[in-house]
Amino acid sequence: MSMRFSTGARRGWVALAVSIGLALGAAGCGGGGGDDQKPRATSAPPRDAGPGVSAQEGTAEETLAELRGPSGLMMRITGAQRDAGGFVTVSGELKNDGASTVNVPAQVSGNETEIVRNGKSLGGATLVDSRGKKRYYVLRDTEGRPLATTKFPPLKAGETLPVFMQFPAPPAGTTEVTFQLPMFSAAGIEISG
Repeated sequence: MSMRFSTGARRGWVALAVSIGLALGAAGCGGGGGDDQKPRATSAPPRDAGPGVSAQEGTAEETLAELRGPSGLMMRITGAQRDAGGFVTVSGELKNDGASTVNVPAQVSGNETEIVRNGKSLGGATLVDSRGKKRYYVLRDTEGRPLATTKFPPLKAGETLPVFMQFPAPPAGTTEVTFQLPMFSAAGIEISG
């Protein structure tokens, strides 16, 4: 009994430490500047705003792709940014385009045991490089949790939720990939950066 308690307590302390670290990291990355823009997912890494900034990075309204899902759900992809760390961050929003409240289906987590064990997420998403004949799965942390949006609330009619997913980066010459999410239509997107 004490072994179970200590394991549960240890997990709680680790979760608390990770939460504090993420909060401090997000606070340190906040640019301030008085922008009243809609906040982005806090777990997505900051983008490099160097001289090569493309229109895709600069405007939140530009849509790379729209994917239709079940029960009026729609995913709008607004960014697919290659980062120096060797990964690609796909960002956008999940919207309930229907007339009633809907729960995000569990199938979007995929069917891999390690990801499913960590709760509902966008861990089932993949990028497909048809030229290189490779499929890229959502990255995971050392605990097996997907580096993607997790724990979705029920979405009311018209409500949106910012989302992100991180993947290993395809080779530098690969800029066009197909984004797939279980139960949603597939769509071609272009990677920038």
